[in-house]
Amino acid sequence: MSTILRCAGRRARAGWLAVRPADRRRQRRWFQAVVLCSVLGLAPSAWLYLAESARVGTVADAPEAPVAVVFGAGLMDGEPSPYLAHRLDAALELYRAHKVRAILVTGDNGTVQYDETDAMRAYLIERGVPAVRVVGDYAGFDTWDSCSRAHRIFGVDRALLVSQTFHVRRALALCRAAGIDSYAVGVEEWHDTTWKYGGLREIGGAVKAAANVLLRPDPTLLGPREDGVARALADAGEDGDPGGGTGGDADAGAGPNG
Repeated sequence: MSTILRCAGRRARAGWLAVRPADRRRQRRWFQAVVLCSVLGLAPSAWLYLAESARVGTVADAPEAPVAVVFGAGLMDGEPSPYLAHRLDAALELYRAHKVRAILVTGDNGTVQYDETDAMRAYLIERGVPAVRVVGDYAGFDTWDSCSRAHRIFGVDRALLVSQTFHVRRALALCRAAGIDSYAVGVEEWHDTTWKYGGLREIGGAVKAAANVLLRPDPTLLGPREDGVARALADAGEDGDPGGGTGGDADAGAGPNG
C-alpha cells in the first residue's frame, strides 16, 4: 500500500512540474482572485457581527423604548408565516412587559393581493394590543426602507427592533444609520432549512447594507409625514420616554425628519 501511495505522490509531483510556469502563474492568480472575492464578500457580514452584537439581546434584558419595530417576514394563506408570528409574539411580550408603548409593523403591501402589514396588525390586535397602539407602515419593502421610513415618515428616534437573530444585526446597522437609537431583540429559531437559507441570504444582505449605510438613499416610497406613532404614544400617556412622561404632547417621541 505504501509503495502505491509513494508512486501516486511521485506522479502528482511530476504532473505539477510538467505544468508550464505561465500556467502555474495563471492558476495562482485565479486562486488569489477567489480568495480576495471571498474576503470581500464576507467582510460586510463580519462588520455587522463585530459592530452590532453588543446591542442584541432578549425580551428579558431589552431596555425600555417608546416603540418596537417589527419587520415583515412573509405570509402563508394571508396569515403571518411562522417566522413572522414569532417576531410578533416577541413584540407582544415587550408590550405586555411595559418595555414599549407602541408597535410599528412594517411590511410589503406592494399589491392588493399581498398585505403583510394588515396581517401583522390584525395578529397583535387579536391578542389584546389596542388598535391605536399598532401602527402600520405599508411600504417597508426591505430593511433599509423600513428603517428609513420609521425615522423620516413616522418620527421614530428610539426603538427596539424585533427580528430573527440572523437578521437583527443588519437591521440594527441600518436603523442606526437612518437615525434611530436602536437595540435589537433577536428571536431564536430551530436551525432548520429556513433558518439556514435566511442566514445564507444575509451574506448578500450585508453587502447591500454596507452600500445603504454609505450612500443612505431615499426609500422606495417616501411620501408625507404620518402621525400614527405620535398618536399611539399620546394614547399611552407617553411623551416618548418610557421612564416617565408628561403625556399630552402628541408629537413627543417623534423626532425631526431625517
